[in-house]
Amino acid sequence: MFNVTRKEMQWGEETLTLETGKIARQADGCVIATLGDTSVMAAVTFAKTQKPGQDFFPLTVHYNEKYYAAGKVPGGFFKREARPTEKETLTSRLIDRPIRPLFVPGFKNEVLVICTVLSHDLVNDPDMVAMIAASAALTISGAPFMGPIAACRVGFVNGDYVLNPEIDDMHNLKLNPEQRLDLVVAGTKDAVMMVESEAYELTEAEMLGAVKFAHTQIQPVIDLIIDLAEDCAKEPFDFQPADYSALYDAVKAAGEDEMRKAFAITDKQDRTTAVANARQSIKDKLNEEQLADENLGSALKKLESSILRGDVVKTGKRIDGRDTTTVRPIVAETGLLPRTHGSALFTRGETQGLVITTLGTGDDEQMIDALHGTYKSNFLLHYNFPPYSVGEVGRFGPPGRREVGHGKLAWRALQAVLPAATDFPYTIRVVSEITESNGSSSMASVCGGSLSMMDAGVPLKAPVAGVAMGLILEDDGSYAILTDILGDEDHLGDMDFKVAGTENGITSLQMDIKVAGITPDIMEKALAQAKDGRIHILGEMNKALSGAAAFSAYAPKIETMQVPTDKIREVIGSGGKVIREIVEVSGAKVDINDDGIIKIASADADAIKKAYDMIYSIVAEPEEGKVYKGTVVKLVDFGAFVNFFGKRDGLVHVSQIENRRLNHPSDVLKEGQEVWVKLLGFDDRGKVRLSMKIVNQETGEEIAADAAAD
Repeated sequence: MFNVTRKEMQWGEETLTLETGKIARQADGCVIATLGDTSVMAAVTFAKTQKPGQDFFPLTVHYNEKYYAAGKVPGGFFKREARPTEKETLTSRLIDRPIRPLFVPGFKNEVLVICTVLSHDLVNDPDMVAMIAASAALTISGAPFMGPIAACRVGFVNGDYVLNPEIDDMHNLKLNPEQRLDLVVAGTKDAVMMVESEAYELTEAEMLGAVKFAHTQIQPVIDLIIDLAEDCAKEPFDFQPADYSALYDAVKAAGEDEMRKAFAITDKQDRTTAVANARQSIKDKLNEEQLADENLGSALKKLESSILRGDVVKTGKRIDGRDTTTVRPIVAETGLLPRTHGSALFTRGETQGLVITTLGTGDDEQMIDALHGTYKSNFLLHYNFPPYSVGEVGRFGPPGRREVGHGKLAWRALQAVLPAATDFPYTIRVVSEITESNGSSSMASVCGGSLSMMDAGVPLKAPVAGVAMGLILEDDGSYAILTDILGDEDHLGDMDFKVAGTENGITSLQMDIKVAGITPDIMEKALAQAKDGRIHILGEMNKALSGAAAFSAYAPKIETMQVPTDKIREVIGSGGKVIREIVEVSGAKVDINDDGIIKIASADADAIKKAYDMIYSIVAEPEEGKVYKGTVVKLVDFGAFVNFFGKRDGLVHVSQIENRRLNHPSDVLKEGQEVWVKLLGFDDRGKVRLSMKIVNQETGEEIAADAAAD
């Protein structure tokens, strides 16, 4: 009944298996990839005809994590997987980016890739397995896909690169100080197609070495996919790219000069208007048959691309008048908003981000329910890209995939310089509002985020800046690497290469390309050029930081204290009674974890002190030989019980009240009276022994032994 094809190989410490022919047989291609005990099914379908008038490539990738894969039941009321998590959205983008450029140019039929996590061993991250499964499914589907690709994850420990580190080592690098890199690389047999990374100030050479290491490690996986395809791939889909050379010649003749003049305008808004006018002027000169041709949009784009690209490579001059290495003018400002905890406005040319930092308490940490377990995050970065930022009308609503992806890129760039939670016990939320955009708003978010956090008083290890690099690669092998690319250069160029870091090293690297990969030589030059740009931007940012920022008066103050773990129960009390009383009486927020670390938060310093003193009185132990001020709580025939340390009482024997014989303690004391006592020690049963007669009851000073005896 089934015609199963199965291939396997040893890959690093695990066995990688590819299997097809048993499940989802009506899809054009379906492969289940298994690494260790992590299995992902990728199913591919594609339309056999193009929609009329389709002028873009409608590729959609969905990555779904099923909780049953890890033996878990989803949380929430409905107990069913709902909207995509951040991890699912990011992984969908991760798969999309390297496969999109590898479809035959001109192919505009709808393609759907669905990756489903079926099993998760909590060791091997399913995102890498999903990329391999998707590539294999596309390769055997018959779609005009010029792959295959493969992908892997790379760590960097003690100077050595590590293939596919375990998931627990990578989901939070801060918990594993020896692990300095979380790098994902996808590529073909000949070239790297995509890079995504989170790093701890790696040098350019270390980062380039990691990319090269990854490209070497994915080669046997590519061979395995090819081996699978040779046995079971479907016949290639009969697709012939449309020949619109005659239409392109007509478009070029009708308006090349006008289009070239439009691209010579340096102001974005004026240039956009002039380009639109030039496109309309060209259409006005075409006949009805040419206007009806579905390839007209492609021909116009090809003309725009040839003008922008050709001039840059030949002359080294870009459409806004810059050379290939110059960064646009930068204005960095901090402290704009009066009631926020920290704010910054970062403007680079026609790209601008208003970035705000809010400091919260432990109650504000984000709880993340992932397949490999539940954990908390105390650093959040959210990126918003409203339509007005590019002068357009459009959908305004919840964040889309692009906004989630750009926010995560900025998060990766900044997390490496955050202080340890023990040193700065705040939840940090950074929001980047992109108010203008003409290229690399994600890197503006990095720069603005760094400035905003420093304005809020967050003790970053170092400022972080980011820059977006571009590439124009011509058929003859000539190329130009562009620093700080514009939106048009991103749209019509061959590479979007984003590098963020401090003066000492790289904290994040992301690369997407639209051609069949770039060489290590080009990447090395791009990294070096990016470093120059990054250092320049850091210098401009420093102008906005004239001195240490004052901690906002509106931010909560947090004090931490450590208590013995065996005292945690006493602080919390039965049913939480004690800690609720502390919160109610002091007015401060109190959070205690299993390690005995207590965070006390309030905007009122007196409230923090009150809560601190209340907790201290519970967990601290009185010191023998020390003098304390207490209150008489009970009188008995043989002495007085005095509350002298928190809720702790002790006995002052009648012989220790005064240097004379008393008939009864009530001769000199009454309940509620404040007295000074010295802790003499503890008896055989652990009872506290106190003395009043050796302490001056007016000053609280201890009386010398000979004076006390008189």
